[in-house]
Amino acid sequence: MDHPDFRVGGKIFATLDYPKRGWAMVKLGPEHQHNFVEAHPAAFVPVTGAWGRRGATSVRLKAVRKAVARQALAAAWRATAPNRVVERFDAVESA
Repeated sequence: MDHPDFRVGGKIFATLDYPKRGWAMVKLGPEHQHNFVEAHPAAFVPVTGAWGRRGATSVRLKAVRKAVARQALAAAWRATAPNRVVERFDAVESA
């Protein structure tokens, strides 16, 4: 693949320039996907097909605010990261 991807625990949770330049993809849970698409329809679009039904969501980078993009990345990271990694992160954040 010719686009950068972001991984946790060896699994992709986000990509840049996918499906083309100016876009990204975040791997959200279906509920988070629904919420982002509903709240920000100009920025978030479900990927077509089975991947989209499982939460893969395209992000129009010019249309998304930085704070909302951060929230989507955090949700994608949490949905993909192993539980032990999330628990360790949460412990450090709350300390």
